[in-house]
Amino acid sequence: MDETGWRTAGARRTLWGALTERAAVFRIAPDRHQRELKALLGEDFAGIACSDRWWAYNYLDPERRQLCWAHLVRDFTAHSEGLAAQKEFGEVGLAIAGRLFAAWDELRASGDRALLLERVAPLKQELRALLEQAARKSTKTKYQRLFAKNLLKRWPALWTFTLVDGVEPTNNHAERGLRGAVIYRKLSLGSQSERGERTIERLLSASVTCRLQERSLFAYLSAVLTASIRGDPIPALA
Repeated sequence: MDETGWRTAGARRTLWGALTERAAVFRIAPDRHQRELKALLGEDFAGIACSDRWWAYNYLDPERRQLCWAHLVRDFTAHSEGLAAQKEFGEVGLAIAGRLFAAWDELRASGDRALLLERVAPLKQELRALLEQAARKSTKTKYQRLFAKNLLKRWPALWTFTLVDGVEPTNNHAERGLRGAVIYRKLSLGSQSERGERTIERLLSASVTCRLQERSLFAYLSAVLTASIRGDPIPALA
């Protein structure tokens, strides 16, 4: 899951994107509010959403989420550029993240999930101790306290990728899917109407889905137009 800014008729909008390995759905919405995410995923979402820590995702059970470790690296980097205890906190967090990504690379090379769990077990202990120390009320933890508390509250969502096949530790897949849409918006200046937004989000969904399935977008759109002219059912992108 990911979202990015979108401009239409001079107004600021948000482009939401939900991507799996073989499909993509985009939606242009008024804002980044939780109601827009619920409209896209539904109240009873049964999958696993990989995303950043934006508050709109908080209605999802942490057990149904995977927090993006690439975003966490950025957060730890920001803390590492601080002073004293905050700097140490950020540096230790970056070291843990580095070892976690090394373990992930081993899994992708070997496919050995037992080895991944073995590598991650001490990292979980180290990170838990780091966060619990940072979450304590103290002048030394002033700048990292809220971040640490936020991660502790969503602790299971840090580790879903270690247990569930097909779940990655980052939402890079969604960000790559949004990249083409962002470039399109910059070149076209967005849309100028609600109807234009609906057209764009559907075309983007079809375009990225065809790319993920290694299908021809031209062939699919030709089939859609042919079916529409004949009055036949529109072919699905299943």
